[in-house]
Amino acid sequence: MNAMLRLVGWVLALALVVLPIVAVLNGWVGARHWPLTKLRATAEFERVDAALLQKTLLPYAQRGFFAVDLAAAQDAVSKLPWVERAEVRKRWPDVLEVTVSEHRPFARWGNDQLLSEQGKLFPAKGIDVPKGLPLLGGPATRVGEVVEIYNESRAMFAPIGLDVREVGLDARGSWTLGLDNGARIVVGRSEARARLGRFVRLLPQLLAQQAQILQRADLRYTNGFALTWAPMPAPAPVPQQQGST
Repeated sequence: MNAMLRLVGWVLALALVVLPIVAVLNGWVGARHWPLTKLRATAEFERVDAALLQKTLLPYAQRGFFAVDLAAAQDAVSKLPWVERAEVRKRWPDVLEVTVSEHRPFARWGNDQLLSEQGKLFPAKGIDVPKGLPLLGGPATRVGEVVEIYNESRAMFAPIGLDVREVGLDARGSWTLGLDNGARIVVGRSEARARLGRFVRLLPQLLAQQAQILQRADLRYTNGFALTWAPMPAPAPVPQQQGST
């Protein structure tokens, strides 16, 4: 009987020590005595919504200094639009710190993603996509290659006054370009750079020989190109001035 009483006594004593610690760690009492009352954010906030960031972190801060789940808070912030990377920390006695790095958009990628300057794909849903971004596309595993072809082809076309606005790589490995004058350039799967180089060298001469607009160029031929031309739009009529009376 005495042994049983001693055992019960030890259990109660242990509970009196452990339960307050568990209560603090779980925010049962810590939120009242050690609340996180300050949010310190480090970011440029060019595109990240500061109000949405604060709203996202508020439920975690309310649990108190010892109970705040930093990993969960960081994961929640990382999922916000335009956030590339986030780090959440706490500073005694009442500060929750968050450091945010924003995505810097480089191009649209397909129909529902953006490509950052760091080469990362991120969702475009819920984002006000900046105007004027080029449209790139292809397998996610070949992002670097698509960007290389885009940059190199722009350098090729720039001297003749044309800009590349689209680069696509399909599932079969075939390249297609879109120019700012509306022309589509089908490059094909092999020797993409060599084919583009030959085409760009001859393009000024081809354009000079035609009184039409280049609509499509197929470069998948050994000794030439297949070109599709569209008629020049009719000039707009010049409004006649009314004579004075």
